[in-house]
Amino acid sequence: MPGNWVYQKTGLTLVRQIIVALILGILIGAFIPSVATHLALLGSLFVKALKAVAPVLVFVLVAASIANQNRDRRSGMQPVVGLYLVGTLAAALTAVVLSFAFPSSLVLHTQEVSVAPPKGVGEVLSGILFQAVDNPVHALMTGNFIGILAWAIGLGWAMHHATDATKQVFSDLSDAVSHVVKLVISLAPLGVLGLVANVVATTGFEALWGYAHLLGVLLAAMLVMALVINPVIVWWKTRSNPYPLVWTCLRESGVTAFFTRSSAANVPVNMSLCDKLGVDKDLYSVSIPLGATINMSGAAITITVLTLAAAHTLGVTVDLPTAVLLSVVAALSACGASGVAGGSLLLIPLACGLFGISDDIAMQVVGVGFIIGVIQDSAETALNSSTDVVFTTAVSRSRALSK
Repeated sequence: MPGNWVYQKTGLTLVRQIIVALILGILIGAFIPSVATHLALLGSLFVKALKAVAPVLVFVLVAASIANQNRDRRSGMQPVVGLYLVGTLAAALTAVVLSFAFPSSLVLHTQEVSVAPPKGVGEVLSGILFQAVDNPVHALMTGNFIGILAWAIGLGWAMHHATDATKQVFSDLSDAVSHVVKLVISLAPLGVLGLVANVVATTGFEALWGYAHLLGVLLAAMLVMALVINPVIVWWKTRSNPYPLVWTCLRESGVTAFFTRSSAANVPVNMSLCDKLGVDKDLYSVSIPLGATINMSGAAITITVLTLAAAHTLGVTVDLPTAVLLSVVAALSACGASGVAGGSLLLIPLACGLFGISDDIAMQVVGVGFIIGVIQDSAETALNSSTDVVFTTAVSRSRALSK
């Protein structure tokens, strides 16, 4: 594979290759923008390849895992889902605390943004239900991971009663798809080079200067979540030093997710990392794609911080009970956020509705979100995606200790 060949020739691990590509991308984007525009093709192809292989990978792995699962073994999914929900709510509460401590004001623009946000939590939840009953072929074509999971679980459960020969076919197919995924992941340095060079050349950081305070609150909340809250949760689950695991996940999952800006596209990366960490395949083949759809700590932070910034700008007084309610709404809404770049921004009007902020104003807040999205959305996705592996591994190790 290309990544293995580069490692053999240079001694660089995949993560170090990505860091080198990051530095080269910044330099090319800053000093040779004409070349950066051509390199953008590499980034687009890499993200496209990840998004293409991820739905097939999830469908085959989940179906094969359930079909071949030993009935006497505990899947461990309930503890993982519990950590996902606790982590997302904790992220929203963290965002509330920092927003109260460092209130942000927005410069609201008047241009309209052509989006269609959900009108309530019920609409978000009903959307999830409708995605779950989507046509399986359509779900695979559109990257509807909730629908893919639903059909994979159903098919895997049905195949659980099939002959051993049929189950082996699914297992072999799972291994074949995994090899294809490893090939795609080995091309990550080229993809990162193209993505970074294009962003630096076309956007730069000028658009972020006017929103430095808001961006600082967002990033601070995400750092607190990644470096304080998540480690506390892992320690509570495993009773061991959480930081080696946290650093590994941030380095090997968070870095890639930061540049792809897509939890869905990072599913293959996370599955590969779980395998490297020794997590049970029966566990991570379900928990990782599930986490890409419902474990959205970064999205909860974004929704909460931007909503409270809008309320502060408009002079709306937010009491403690309302702030807690906002945290719950943000956590629930984040679970319905799309697994692609900018998905959480479309849920900001839902949270703004708690304070009587009209959709017209709320959509201007969404516009601000897109302005700072170059960094905000990347950091959000890095937190979301790396946390999937952190919690899955924590549950796996906790289960191993209890045996």
